[in-house]
Amino acid sequence: MGGRGPKRELAEKIAGEITLSDDPGATLRKWRTDFDISQTDLATELDVSSSVISDYESGRRESPGIGVVRRLVDGLLSIDERRGGDRIRQYGRVLSAGFDSDVVHDLREYATSIPLEKLYDDIDATQITAGSTDRISGHTVIDSIQAITRLSSEEFFRLYGQSTNRVLVFTGVSRGESPLVALRVVNPTPNAVVLHGIDEEDLWDHAADLARIDGYSLAVTNTDLDGMLEYLVGLE
Repeated sequence: MGGRGPKRELAEKIAGEITLSDDPGATLRKWRTDFDISQTDLATELDVSSSVISDYESGRRESPGIGVVRRLVDGLLSIDERRGGDRIRQYGRVLSAGFDSDVVHDLREYATSIPLEKLYDDIDATQITAGSTDRISGHTVIDSIQAITRLSSEEFFRLYGQSTNRVLVFTGVSRGESPLVALRVVNPTPNAVVLHGIDEEDLWDHAADLARIDGYSLAVTNTDLDGMLEYLVGLE
C-alpha cells in the first residue's frame, strides 16, 4: 500500500474501519460486497480457503489483527486494480471531495454533457417539474439521512463537485421534504434533483413548488438502488 493517493487513502480508511469496528467481520463483509468481490475470489487472492474469509466475516474466527487486515485490504484493492480500478477511482473521488463513502456513494464529472431526459429514462425516473436546462455534466449520489444529519451548509455545497450543472440523487427518501428544504440554504442550486425510494404519489406536497421556485428539474424513482448505482458509476 505504498505511495500516497486515492489507493493509499482508501486502504487506510478500510483498514481503520475494520480495525476499530465493534464487529470487524461485518465491516469486512460490507467492504467486500461493496467491491463486488466474492469470498472465493478474495480467498484465492490471499491463498487461503474460502472458509477462512467466511469465518472472519461471521465472527467464528478471532478478530483479525492489523497484519491480517492489511492483507485483506491489499487483496480487495489488488483485485479491483486488475478489473480496471473502478471502485478505487469511485471512492477516490468521494474521499478527495472530503466525504465519507457512507454519505456520498459516488461523485462524478462527465467528459461531455448528457441529456437529462436520457438519464431519467435509464434510471426509470418520473420528472415532476422541468428545470431551466435539459443537460447535465455530472452527478452526486447522496444518502439523504446521512447528509442531512452530518453535513454543514458548506459541506452541502461541496456536493456539487466541479459544477452545479449536475444531478443530485438523494437515496433513502421517504417524502422528500428534508433534502429539498436543506437545498434551500445552498446557493446556487443544482440543475436537477432525483429523489430515490419513493413514487410520485408519496412525494411531499410542496416539493414541486420548491423546485419551480429554485429553477431545477425534480424527478422521483423507485428503481433498484444497486442497479441505478451501477449505471451511474459507469457514466463518464
